[in-house]
Amino acid sequence: MAELAYEETFDCVQCGYCLPACPTYLTMGKETHSPRGRINLVKMAAEGHISYSELEGPINLCLGCRACEVVCPTNVQYGKILESAKEVIRENKRETKTITKRAKLFQEFVFDKAMPSKKILSTAGTGLALYQKSGLQKVARKTKAVNILPENLRTFEKILPTVEGPTQRKKRAEHYPAELKPAFRIGFFTGCIMDTMFSSINTQSIKLLQRAGCEVTVIKEQTCCGAMQNHSGATEITKKLAKANIAAFEKYEFDFIVNSIGGCGAQLVEYDHLLEHDPEWVDRAKQFAQRNVDISVILGQLRLPFEKKMNKVVTYQPSCHMSNVQKRVNEPLELLKSVPGITYLELPNKNMCCGSAGIYNIVNYEESMDVLDEKMKHVKKVSPEVVVTTNPGCHLQMKVGVEREGLSERIEVVHIVELLAEACGVE
Repeated sequence: MAELAYEETFDCVQCGYCLPACPTYLTMGKETHSPRGRINLVKMAAEGHISYSELEGPINLCLGCRACEVVCPTNVQYGKILESAKEVIRENKRETKTITKRAKLFQEFVFDKAMPSKKILSTAGTGLALYQKSGLQKVARKTKAVNILPENLRTFEKILPTVEGPTQRKKRAEHYPAELKPAFRIGFFTGCIMDTMFSSINTQSIKLLQRAGCEVTVIKEQTCCGAMQNHSGATEITKKLAKANIAAFEKYEFDFIVNSIGGCGAQLVEYDHLLEHDPEWVDRAKQFAQRNVDISVILGQLRLPFEKKMNKVVTYQPSCHMSNVQKRVNEPLELLKSVPGITYLELPNKNMCCGSAGIYNIVNYEESMDVLDEKMKHVKKVSPEVVVTTNPGCHLQMKVGVEREGLSERIEVVHIVELLAEACGVE
């Protein structure tokens, strides 16, 4: 049986500094949905004063943005406490058989089979591309056949990105030599959902690195980072995926392992924490984590060959996991400001989560939309032409926000890589 991070709960002095930083406390207004409230519940569960089922609701409604860690004066390890609670809740449901057999099989298929499988994800991407390019999507919308979907899925169907078909995806090479004298040797981490839904952004990322003077390799052996699994309490599956990625990348002499996915990057840089009690893997995990960086870190150190003035008014919505876990706050912002012709407007309260949080916006749709509505109040105050993101989940969530507010004709949502690619003439 997994154990709660009980000792870590004593670092919390219940001061309340975390309350203004917590999106769910802001929208729900309940102490049980604040960081200090959840920490207290974990402590009570560990001491046997409440059941795991009583702990489950508040824990599952946490976004896991970890903004509370940044403002905490006593450096509480909230992420560790949260993940331990999710693991214990998951294991307890399996032990007590309170999870249905169907739900158990579905989770095992998605986490252990589908997400790490390039074949399954490629098939899913091909299906989405066919749905879009065959005209089926237009027919489904025109006939309102999409209305048979639940509201949460209908919402995200409206803002699906244009998915590349198998022919386009196969054009990506495994190795990209530097166009200049190589500054860095890069192993590029594609991610699973990212490379299914946003494969074009991955390709643009690789080409930007190449243009900036990097030698880039996309190794076949890489697999899913394990972020979704870890956030759902499936720790053993996460560890298996982490070991597979460490073993795959350490075969190569890369200076850095680079990704353009805020959430995946946060998982990759915490492999050493994940495997801290495994003597065979902990040092290897530390070396791996230290080499992992977001693409903005590398591009910010090099000179991009800008060819075009963008002449756009932009604002920036940071990825929580990039800011709060990877601790990369200034790099993407400085890179954005370096684009010729950009007029940058600061987004008020930009560090508040947008409500995406992996699949939180699917499984906790209404709560997620409440958080998003708060975010969009600030977006409307700045009234930008473009909202820039650094994570696919944030990207989709902000597109939903723009759509819900009826602003899709006025405001575009792009990944920072897409903006940089356009400014550099990269297709």
